[in-house]
Amino acid sequence: MTATITPHSYLTLHYRLRLQDAGATEVVSTFGQQPATLQLGSGQLSPGLEACLQGLGEGEERQFSLEPDRAFGPRNPDLVQKVTRLAYDEKIDPVGEYAPGDQVPIPGPEGGYFQGVLKELTPQYALFDFNHPLAGMPVTFEVKIIGIM
Repeated sequence: MTATITPHSYLTLHYRLRLQDAGATEVVSTFGQQPATLQLGSGQLSPGLEACLQGLGEGEERQFSLEPDRAFGPRNPDLVQKVTRLAYDEKIDPVGEYAPGDQVPIPGPEGGYFQGVLKELTPQYALFDFNHPLAGMPVTFEVKIIGIM
């Protein structure tokens, strides 16, 4: 009997993620490299990508076209937020190493970090986007299942 992927499977696979833009821009790919090994349900893939894998068996190859709601979710304008320039300079970037477009680790209130993309830096504020970088974008997810544990 061939193993199939369940919600908490460990798997080894090759995968490719592309934007559905005019150039089918490749975001990430393990094809031609070491395959990835991951556990479903652990947050390594978005829930939408994990749902595509359910029921697939070893050796299967598939390609999925996903609208934003099924991939990384819609963009949420509430996740674009300003931080005062004083707080930015003191707590986030005291040495001035980040520029607009950079992904920046932001210290959280309990010692952890949040990732945000610095969108704008003015004398008054820093504007961050905390949406997933692929939020709001349709993507193509291609997989080749190598092993299921």
